[in-house]
Amino acid sequence: MTFFNYEMLKLIWWLFIGVLLIGFAVMDGFDLGVACWLPFLGKSDNERRVIINTIGPTWEGNQTWLVTAGGAIFAAWPLVYAAAFSGLYVALLLVLFALFFRPVGFDYRSKLADPRWRNGWDWALFAGGAIPALVFGVAFGNLFLGVPFHYDDTLRSFYTGSFWQLLNPFALLCGVVSLTMLMMHGAVYLQLRTDGAVQKRAQKAALFTGIICVLAFALAGIWIAYGIDGYIITSTQDVNSALNPLAKTVQKSAGAWLSNYQTYPWMMFAPALGFGGIVLSLLSAHFNNERTAFVFSSLTIAGIILTAGFSMFPFIMPSSTDPVSSLTIWDAVSSQKTLGIMFVVTIIFLPLILIYTSWVYKVLRGKVTVQSIKDNTHTAY
Repeated sequence: MTFFNYEMLKLIWWLFIGVLLIGFAVMDGFDLGVACWLPFLGKSDNERRVIINTIGPTWEGNQTWLVTAGGAIFAAWPLVYAAAFSGLYVALLLVLFALFFRPVGFDYRSKLADPRWRNGWDWALFAGGAIPALVFGVAFGNLFLGVPFHYDDTLRSFYTGSFWQLLNPFALLCGVVSLTMLMMHGAVYLQLRTDGAVQKRAQKAALFTGIICVLAFALAGIWIAYGIDGYIITSTQDVNSALNPLAKTVQKSAGAWLSNYQTYPWMMFAPALGFGGIVLSLLSAHFNNERTAFVFSSLTIAGIILTAGFSMFPFIMPSSTDPVSSLTIWDAVSSQKTLGIMFVVTIIFLPLILIYTSWVYKVLRGKVTVQSIKDNTHTAY
């Protein structure tokens, strides 16, 4: 089906899913971030409509990155999909219900001129942006700690945790990293797409959340280095096996999540990109280089997500109750034929999607102003 062997296909799909997660965080991330700022940066109804219309025409297309990432995990990593989407069911439902506010909020918010109606939908859109941004970070934090699930001898999965256990201090810190990262990204995007008072407020908002993000990211790194035991595979794992996570031995060890950076020093570019991207994005925003600031903000997101992925490699979903049940890129994957077919489809359609997305943003480029909202009051969101 392809020119790659099974081991290479497993690595390729680890990279592909990472690309999808980064694509979602970059493209839909500024939608979530802008929604978080809606009640705070818009001081009048027209200013809030300006903020909404910077993302209104494109948010649905950006949402498909999340759907595609979920579908890819289902097809490429079925054990991860089954364990995560069942064990973390309540958290995922919370995200889903929060996202429900987005389509109805965008479409119905301006249908009535009543300030109470519009203010209510503004806060609903805020919830639709803030809750997913926070929960995604909390989920990643729990991956570093290990998720309380295990397999029996027949490979039946058992989840032994609860929703409230997910809200531990380290996971909440990771939630702060995720939330402030996307809020900074949203503020930078608002600075790019607006002018006047909204643009100036967005510039200050980006600085505020950027500082919190870099501090939280640094604290999370220190916590991982000195306060959290990582996971190490202590046996030779068959890279050609699939769907048999119990065919290995795993142990927890202090500082294990940093071992990859010693084995592969080039991976250090990821945290460097995370920290450097924030600094360069904020400097560019300060000097009103909006496009450059948005590029560096996007690179910040890529750096932070890659840092998490590189730190955990080859683990995808570690188990805190039975380390042997931990899922890795070697044993949680579909068959070679499935990965091969998906690879061919991805190589064909991913470039087409990127080309189409680029064309859409080229057509919709430009500033959204208060005057444009007044001139198109019946057609704008």
